[in-house]
Amino acid sequence: MGAKILIADDDCLVRLAIQKILTLFNHEVVAVESGRQVLEHISEEFDVIVLDINMPDMDGFETLERLNQQQVDIPVLFLTGAGTMDYAVKAIHLGAYDFLTKPIADIELFHVKVKQAVEKRHFLLQEKAYKKQLEIDVQAKTRELAEKNLLLEQYSNHLEDATVQIMSSLQAAMEEKDGYTAGHTLRVTELAMLLGQSARLCGDDLLVLRRASQFHDIGKLVIDLSCIRKPGDLSPEEWNLIKKHPEIGASIIEPLTFMDRERAIIRHHHERLDGSGYPDGISGNEIDVLTRIITIVDSYDAMTSRRNYRKNLTTPEAIGELRRCAGTQFDPELVEIFAGVVLSARSLYKQ
Repeated sequence: MGAKILIADDDCLVRLAIQKILTLFNHEVVAVESGRQVLEHISEEFDVIVLDINMPDMDGFETLERLNQQQVDIPVLFLTGAGTMDYAVKAIHLGAYDFLTKPIADIELFHVKVKQAVEKRHFLLQEKAYKKQLEIDVQAKTRELAEKNLLLEQYSNHLEDATVQIMSSLQAAMEEKDGYTAGHTLRVTELAMLLGQSARLCGDDLLVLRRASQFHDIGKLVIDLSCIRKPGDLSPEEWNLIKKHPEIGASIIEPLTFMDRERAIIRHHHERLDGSGYPDGISGNEIDVLTRIITIVDSYDAMTSRRNYRKNLTTPEAIGELRRCAGTQFDPELVEIFAGVVLSARSLYKQ
């Protein structure tokens, strides 16, 4: 099967001669007389362009420059009767495929060069089709990967939520068995969220704060805390036992890699600004804002909750105690924000 070839030569006899030769080899030929007509007729249907160099108005070089500007990737064979080194250098620079001399003396050689140009065109088309198909395949694979990543993320989020829910339910059930701890985690979580929102934390920080609040005392689940029911002060042994719950809680959370930040908060929620807290004795800026928030609301709920060995404080009394310890145990700025939160909504919490 022949190729479709566009030839341009201002010499009518040359055009007819080349057209007849190419037709003999079963090629379809479109013949024009100028470079401008080449630009008018050119399309992706053509396999080769045979282009005379010396044409009036727009010569072969200028025509090829215009074709290059249009990103036409059809091989161009220059047709010339007076080839020079300058012509050759300029043609190569412009990306011409080959030269044909006129008059055509060797028809077989002429056709060989045309066939080679046609093969070049077919190679370019195959390469273009391959790249297009590759682009389509890459896009399809990218979409498929994105969909799988979304499903994986959804599954991961579901698994995280389910894990948090199960642990929360377990902790709530354990707390409800003891009248002194019942509802503590729920109240601390609600108060922490109110303080976090009032302190204008971002969404990610609020999520971490909620989870850390929900599990801040999870270490108590594996410690015998029956001692807190007894009247009077705790013994040093009993106090040391209670002080272990932040470390134990952090150890329980450790396998849950999606809760790394929460684990650190759980471990440090009994630290103090002046470094006298436990278990690590960190101080100042070593205690992040989320830990400072939980430290305040946890202490507030403990002070306002009933205990066997002491009377619970009223909201104003507890706020006064927070303010008294601001700067040593608690963050002063957060204490004032929290005071504004609870004092303006006293009816929502125990007096």
